[in-house]
This record gives sequence, structure tokens and C-alpha cells, in this order.
Amino acid sequence: MARKSSAASAGDQIKDQAFSELAALIEESEKLLKDSAALVGDEAETLRAQITEKLRKALESVDGVRSKAQPALEATQDYIGGHPLQTVAIAAGVGLVIGVLIGKR
Repeated sequence: MARKSSAASAGDQIKDQAFSELAALIEESEKLLKDSAALVGDEAETLRAQITEKLRKALESVDGVRSKAQPALEATQDYIGGHPLQTVAIAAGVGLVIGVLIGKR
């Protein structure tokens, strides 16, 4: 049981770190856009508005992907934790099939 919760928490940490880095990138891009406000005229303002909107949509899609992926991630972790031997057998079988297919080329 400790392995399962340890693996789950490690996976959650990696996933959360990736999403937080993406969110930080988006926030920094927005800051750069705001800082460059005085550089050019109306066309630049229009461009900055478009970029800001696209960054906002990207952040929303990241949140959407996170919420959609969470149930599948939990189900996979539950299955692997409850059936470790079957998981190893399936992985070995897939590896064997891929090895045979690569070997024929």
C-alpha cells in the first residue's frame, strides 16, 4: 500500500509541477506584454490584446485537461495498485509484441 501511495504522490508532484511551470510561463508572458505597452502604438495594443486572449485560453485549456485527465489517472493508479502481477504481464506482452514487430523490419 505504501508503494501505491508513494508512486501516486510522485506522479501527482510531476503533473502538478508541469502544470505550474506552464501557468508560470503564461503569467510571465502576460507580464512582458504589459511591460511592452509603451513601446508601440495602436497596432501593438491590438496585438497585445490578441496575445493576452490566447494566453488566457491556453490557461483555461490546461485547467480543462487537468480536470479531464484526473479520473483516468486515478483509475489507472487504482488498477495498477490492485493488480501488480497482471500489470507486469501486460507490459511484458506489449514489449514482446513491439520487439517482434521491430525485429521483422
